[in-house]
Amino acid sequence: MTKRMILMIVVVVLIIGGMIGFKFMMAMGTKKFLASMPVPAQTVSTIKAAAQDWQQEIDAVGTLRAVNGADLSFEVAGIIETLPFESGSDVEKDAVLAHINADDDIAQLHALESSAKLAQITLDRDMKQVKAQAISQATIDTDKAALDNAKAQVEVQKATVDKKTLQAPFAGHLGIRQVDIGQYLNAGVAVVTLQQLDPIYIDFNVPEQDLSHIAVGQKIVAHADAVSGASFDGEISAINAKIDEATRNVSARATFKNPDHKLLPGMFAHVTVTVGEPQKLITLPQTAITYNPYGNTVFVVGKDDAGKTVAQQTFVTTGAVRGDQVAILSGVKEGDEIVTSGQLKLRNATPLVIDNDIQPKNDEKPMVGDK
Repeated sequence: MTKRMILMIVVVVLIIGGMIGFKFMMAMGTKKFLASMPVPAQTVSTIKAAAQDWQQEIDAVGTLRAVNGADLSFEVAGIIETLPFESGSDVEKDAVLAHINADDDIAQLHALESSAKLAQITLDRDMKQVKAQAISQATIDTDKAALDNAKAQVEVQKATVDKKTLQAPFAGHLGIRQVDIGQYLNAGVAVVTLQQLDPIYIDFNVPEQDLSHIAVGQKIVAHADAVSGASFDGEISAINAKIDEATRNVSARATFKNPDHKLLPGMFAHVTVTVGEPQKLITLPQTAITYNPYGNTVFVVGKDDAGKTVAQQTFVTTGAVRGDQVAILSGVKEGDEIVTSGQLKLRNATPLVIDNDIQPKNDEKPMVGDK
């Protein structure tokens, strides 16, 4: 029985050893076969690394605001009698824009003016009598008080009548009227908006660490989504006196000329502030950079021992970004050929086929709205 057990164990060990040996031989054969296979070439696009003038910039977003802008309304209620303006027209300061029916108030004004005239006549008559000592000085004082009160009531009523006429508080461009003739209007209901469009403001925020880089009078460029392909030049006209504690941003205001009224209050705008002097830096499309936790890399086109075109991975130090470009501070020399697309298929010594018919975007200042 013991001999049989030993024999069985030996047989099992031999079988298992044979299977392990067979698997090992298969793995070695596969490895040798794969090692003998050539690495397939990968198609990529490339660009020559070149130095460009790099201007440091601060980018921000802002909102357009009129120098003067208001939704005009009456201080008093009433029925609209006239609207002597056209929607979308330009008006001068003090131009009449609307009338509310004021017949009752005008009649009341005439009555008060009559009372004031009577008070004046009474005072003049009593002044003559006081000289003859026919009346007392107290009567004259009462007459003067009555006259002053009558005149004050006249002025109050004139102000009430004036409130029935809506005038432009400043020269500007009118919007679309919101009321109609004959309509009863409550006090404070907007009749029309009036905006002074030239010049125009853009209010924007910058981080507090960039506060030292901006100053009043500094040049600024703006792009608006609503005016595709156009840029507007202006300058910083004011910087807020405090920093927002919640966002740690400081508000700034820039002034732009707007003679064509292309920019309108409420529009969204991108602004760029130029900072410092230009520097000469090597730039690459952002698509050329592979960002990793252990370091950023690019693939440089080189030659292997056999003279084939292959990829060589190298670490780079990146700088600021502008548009589609990124500044390279180290790791790439001017004139190096860098892979700009197809990096996911590459490793060191991967053979390359270069096809530059289609290139990724490499615009330092892509226009707003570009696809």
